[in-house]
Amino acid sequence: MADPRIIDITLDERTILWRNADVEQERRIAIFDLLEDNHFQPQRHHEDGYDGPYRVHLRVEEGRLVIEIRRENGDPLEAIILGLGRFRRPIRDYFAICDSYYQAISNASPQQIETVDMARRGIHNAAAETLIERLEGKIKVDFDTARRLFTLICVLHIKG
Repeated sequence: MADPRIIDITLDERTILWRNADVEQERRIAIFDLLEDNHFQPQRHHEDGYDGPYRVHLRVEEGRLVIEIRRENGDPLEAIILGLGRFRRPIRDYFAICDSYYQAISNASPQQIETVDMARRGIHNAAAETLIERLEGKIKVDFDTARRLFTLICVLHIKG
């Protein structure tokens, strides 16, 4: 029976050089929300018909995102490799707007915070759409899953 979802997700901790409390909170929320509700369906057919659930490990290697996909029991299935060129600007923009958001929380009016948050969501949504496009033919994901994966991709790019 098909169960196209992620049941465990890990990040390559060697890739992450530094993260502050705000980033750590974003990472925890993204993982929690992702595991609570996601649609993740690799498109490669496996001889035994395996169709989930999946354990996923994300890492960045030589400027590429590597998505390692494993069976529920941990046996490897495949690795999807995506060039990150189309994500460089959205990642940079997302970091910049998040910095503005965290600064606004501490000293801006509610209206200013809402404005910055709307901009942050807009960048995040556009990046999620790009991720869905880049995964086409490789992995089917829904919009919310793509948003949460983009958050985790950003965490992998923090250099301090």
